[in-house]
Amino acid sequence: MRSFVRFAALAVIVTLLASGCEKSKPSKRRIAVIPKGQTHEFWKAIEAGARKAAAEAGNVEIDYKSSPKEDDTQLQINLVQSFISSRVDGIVLAPLSDAALVAPVRLAAQTGIPVVIIDSPLAGAVGKDFISYVGTNNYKAGVLGGRRLGQIMNSKGTVLLLRFAESSASTRQREQGFIDTLANQFPDIKLIDPPQYAGPEVNSAKRASENMITAHAGKFDGVFCPNETSTAGMLIALEDRRLAGKVKFVGFDAQPRLIAGLRDGKLQGLVLQDPFKMGYVGVKTMLDHLDGKPITPEIDTGAAVVTPENMNTPQMQRLLYPVPRQATQGSDTDR
Repeated sequence: MRSFVRFAALAVIVTLLASGCEKSKPSKRRIAVIPKGQTHEFWKAIEAGARKAAAEAGNVEIDYKSSPKEDDTQLQINLVQSFISSRVDGIVLAPLSDAALVAPVRLAAQTGIPVVIIDSPLAGAVGKDFISYVGTNNYKAGVLGGRRLGQIMNSKGTVLLLRFAESSASTRQREQGFIDTLANQFPDIKLIDPPQYAGPEVNSAKRASENMITAHAGKFDGVFCPNETSTAGMLIALEDRRLAGKVKFVGFDAQPRLIAGLRDGKLQGLVLQDPFKMGYVGVKTMLDHLDGKPITPEIDTGAAVVTPENMNTPQMQRLLYPVPRQATQGSDTDR
């Protein structure tokens, strides 16, 4: 009887200890990552970086959702509000509009859900509405594009600027960096800037490019585009008019068509960001904040210009292919 009592008591103790261990086991954190869209190679690299940071942490679940295309600001607002309602631990957001997303981001902060902004700046206050901005210094990236185009045009000629979208702060800053660089460093280069906007799809960018090419036929020697869709749409339009390779062309970001164009001499430069690093550091910054670690309010993830001459170097290959090639082949639905 005594043995049975001792055994029963031991069983109770073991059960209580096991229960205590189970309760002390840390719960999985849920981080919402909301990019601007789904189809571009850029956002696939953002997702890969975000998931790598979560895998390294080991107790993090990434909920990666966005609108299908980069023109549905209301859907992005709804996504932020939905994640607030479901009480995620944090939100990592690439805002489609620097103004329209301020209110939902501010609501997240007021309800105790921290937000990290990536890729494109937000008009809200860092440290109050959101904890950090992680992304490219877009103005400087535009400067890089302007400098490259000015140099290969030998500081003279006329350039077309195809803009992306009025609501996009990141591309507005790139466009301004490009414009200021031409004005300050290449005053003999004339700029044609109607303005004309490419829109969120390659097809809409192609139509806008065709309109510009038709309106200014024979009157331009160079082209600059500030993002992936505008660059791809312009390249197709130039190819259709048999102008690819005849005018100097500097664009932004990388996808298979643009990389092939660079290799074939149809593009003389692409300003490359580091989207994998952006997604990785964005999630890592959020996790550091949740762990009570100090946070840097602004983190520049860098930019570089890839050219036909340097595209095979290890540094540029890493930026051209931020996600393993087999994961992206045949996936560019906007081509």
